[in-house]
Amino acid sequence: MSDPRITSSIFTRGAVDLSALRNTAPPATRPSTPAQAGPSTGLPAAAGGGSVIDVTEANLQAEVLERSTAMPVVVFFGAAGYPESDQFAPVLERLAAEGGGAWALARIDVQDNPRIAQMFQVQGVPTVYAVVGGRPVDAFSGAVPEAQLRQWIGAVLKAGGVDAATPGDPRLDEADDALMSGDLDAAEEAYKKILAESPADAAVEAGLAQVGLARRVAGTAGRVALTAAEANPDDVPAQLLAADIEVLSGMAEQAYARLVDLVRRTSGDDRDKARQHLIALFTVAGQDDPAVASARRALASALF
Repeated sequence: MSDPRITSSIFTRGAVDLSALRNTAPPATRPSTPAQAGPSTGLPAAAGGGSVIDVTEANLQAEVLERSTAMPVVVFFGAAGYPESDQFAPVLERLAAEGGGAWALARIDVQDNPRIAQMFQVQGVPTVYAVVGGRPVDAFSGAVPEAQLRQWIGAVLKAGGVDAATPGDPRLDEADDALMSGDLDAAEEAYKKILAESPADAAVEAGLAQVGLARRVAGTAGRVALTAAEANPDDVPAQLLAADIEVLSGMAEQAYARLVDLVRRTSGDDRDKARQHLIALFTVAGQDDPAVASARRALASALF
């Protein structure tokens, strides 16, 4: 998975010793169900529903350490009034609600609970820990894009032995729905919004490339475009449009071969247009597509 950490791992600063908290915490009580919120904190009210628990020293033993033996617990260290913390908390809470009880989110206000923050070596907010089986298994500090956060939570669930699929991204579903319905403007806006929050997300880049492809072929008669390209092999715009039609017709390999051949036969601006167009079509398919890998090798040969 993509590593969402934006700083060096917290664990490089030394092991997290929770023994002091275990030894001095009040006697453990049976963990409440996730639907029962813990003591109030200075953090804003949670929007995640029953999967979100407010934690202090009084219930840390039960709600984090003991609960983590039954399910993964993601511990969020935040502080009210800190913009990055305030903006990141609702994302975690929403994902916890989507998780349907597969994992729990424990919210800890570092201002009200400095001793817990010290034990976890928290140096800034937000900081997020994953606790499985009573032990921290991973952590990162700072806000991360939602797509990477989802991947991280998926890895935490796997580490906790939870057989649960990582929830899909509803933002991406909304953008895909707009694309499928033909609302290209709405789809483009939605994809660009996600990319602003999650740069280099391959699925989003592919969606945006599909928007461009759909716009280029709008109002075009496919058979007419292909016939025109065959009759005019040196007409660069005709060849580019024909390649678009072929991709949409399920003939991607033929489209790639057409444009690689065009790169070989042209120079200057025409060659660069053909190359860039081919790369855009690669993005539509995704870099893991075997046909893309083969066409990339052919493109490299044609260029050099």
